[in-house]
Amino acid sequence: MLNDPLFYVVAGAMLLVVVILMIGIGGFARGGEFNRKHANRLMRYRIIAQAVAIALILLFIFLRSKR
Repeated sequence: MLNDPLFYVVAGAMLLVVVILMIGIGGFARGGEFNRKHANRLMRYRIIAQAVAIALILLFIFLRSKR
């Protein structure tokens, strides 16, 4: 599994989701101008990143099951 480059792409996509989520939660906790300006955009980016990560996970599972 660790020899498969798609595994690293999937891990990177999941890490990106976590980073976006943490930035969004941090902005929400702090409040203020940053939260007002960027909260909705960050959550939209998170949803898009999650969809990509899920699609990559499904692709990884599909390709690994064919071996």
